[in-house]
Amino acid sequence: MKITARELNRATLSRQLLLARESSTVLEGVRRVVALQAQHPASPYLALWNRLTGFVAAELDAAFTGRSVVKATLMRITLHAVHAEDYPAFRAAMQPTLYGSRLGQRFAAAGLTPADAEELVPGLLAFAGRPRSATEMRAWVEERLGAEKKDAAWWGLKAYAPLHHAPTEAPWSFGLRPSFVAAGTGPVPGGRTVDPEVLRTLVLRYLAGFGPASVADVAQFAMVQRTPVRAVLRALDDTGAVERLHGPDGVALFDLPGAPRPPADTPAPPRLMAMWDSVLLAYADRSRVIPPAYRPLVIRNNGDVLPTVLVDGHVAGVWRPTDAGVEVTAFHPLPPAVWDGLAAEAGSLAAFLADRETAVYSRYHHWWAKLPEAEVRMLPKPR
Repeated sequence: MKITARELNRATLSRQLLLARESSTVLEGVRRVVALQAQHPASPYLALWNRLTGFVAAELDAAFTGRSVVKATLMRITLHAVHAEDYPAFRAAMQPTLYGSRLGQRFAAAGLTPADAEELVPGLLAFAGRPRSATEMRAWVEERLGAEKKDAAWWGLKAYAPLHHAPTEAPWSFGLRPSFVAAGTGPVPGGRTVDPEVLRTLVLRYLAGFGPASVADVAQFAMVQRTPVRAVLRALDDTGAVERLHGPDGVALFDLPGAPRPPADTPAPPRLMAMWDSVLLAYADRSRVIPPAYRPLVIRNNGDVLPTVLVDGHVAGVWRPTDAGVEVTAFHPLPPAVWDGLAAEAGSLAAFLADRETAVYSRYHHWWAKLPEAEVRMLPKPR
């Protein structure tokens, strides 16, 4: 079966609750979209605002406080918010990647070995049985390794050890000074290679939220090598747990049987997306949502991913809040009906931010000076 580029786009929007906001609890919403990028504390909140009808930010506050939704270093070695029930398998599937990236060259340059990390982790987790600040965690490491090794050791351990970020402060539950708490699960013994069972769980959860997808897409999402991903997908294909499709460029794609794949002409309303929204980063081929010409404009050379405007399911510009309202920069001309839709979204967003942080993402405004000339409109706050 062949699937077109536009059908792929609509499948993604459907799985990610972006064709229409849905009436769902916070926990159900997080589970359905699989993982919310959480480098910036506000982004999981804005991601759910885009996806859930009548989203109440306090419900996500409570989920973080009660640890039914957890924030941790996971896929692509970046911070994600995930359902607590998904965390153990996701963390186990990521362990070899975290091992290789965080116990490698920088760790070794301080005279440390992976064996040193394995020895330290149980004690570190015991110390983090209650929330500890980064300063406290670093001091714990320094007591055992000395001042010269503490920075490199903590840099490696804070991502490699199974730690959650603990809520610290308003307005978005987490502040710029992180606090850590033990996740309640330890590293998998001998976890330098991917366990096919936990990788299978990750692959199936990924396809549920982002499919159809290629081997390269799955590997990109998790930063896991393609060979084990290919083996898992082949095994799933052999048992009928996934079905194989042909993408627009002939690449094999995989999906869950019966998963929603709306028609290409399904309407897609405009959206004002959070920074680093998962829908922008979950694929090797990001043209599914980001036109190639716009990719360097919204994914900057240091990895910052600007808050984007989706029009007809594709990135069409960027937005930022100001004192007057929400400023939208459109990379190509938009029809009046689209601007009307964006104005309605901007009014809703301004009302949502008013109770939290009206100038969210303001530290990233320097990127706007580097954007090409484009149409800029101020969408005013509701009176």
